[in-house]
Amino acid sequence: MKSRILILFFVGLILSSCVGVSSKGIFGTGVSVALDPRTIGTQVDDSIMQKNLSARIILMDSKYFISVKSKVLDGRIFLTGKVDNPEEKLKLTKLAWETSGVRSVRNDIKIKEEFNFQQSAKDVLITSQLRTAMIFNKNIKATNYQIDTYKKKIYIYGIALTSDEKDLVVKEAEEILDVEEVIASIILVDDLRIQKK
Repeated sequence: MKSRILILFFVGLILSSCVGVSSKGIFGTGVSVALDPRTIGTQVDDSIMQKNLSARIILMDSKYFISVKSKVLDGRIFLTGKVDNPEEKLKLTKLAWETSGVRSVRNDIKIKEEFNFQQSAKDVLITSQLRTAMIFNKNIKATNYQIDTYKKKIYIYGIALTSDEKDLVVKEAEEILDVEEVIASIILVDDLRIQKK
């Protein structure tokens, strides 16, 4: 009973948040509304979809609050994290597709293996190195990107202002030591349904 109340409290907390100066998702990284190339309406729609999906994922099982991350960009849903078995991954994919307004779902959720501290530490280091490189590169709007690293594979989600910026982000990721693969889900501003005028 107490756990159910706690879950409802967290769901209420997530749903009561609103878009202000910055939009903050479950990833914990904000995208400044002023720098975001999406219209305010699209940002609000994405934020509502994000909170709706996050609440439904937590209601499915509270363990997903920590282990599964979601991001919505222009109606496209991106899922990352770890689950115990393939059936859970399929359930989360189905749940994402059932979200109102969804255009596509990319599921990069991995099946859990034994915890390896050394590997996890290396993944955190790779993520922070790329984040730092992007912040210091003046040709990249670092706030428009989310980075997730798993087993030396970098997953990048975000919106690029130009194809040159997109290529630059991928190049920065590929230059990080020990990176085995870069999986970029980067949307160009021109591909958004509606852009800022």
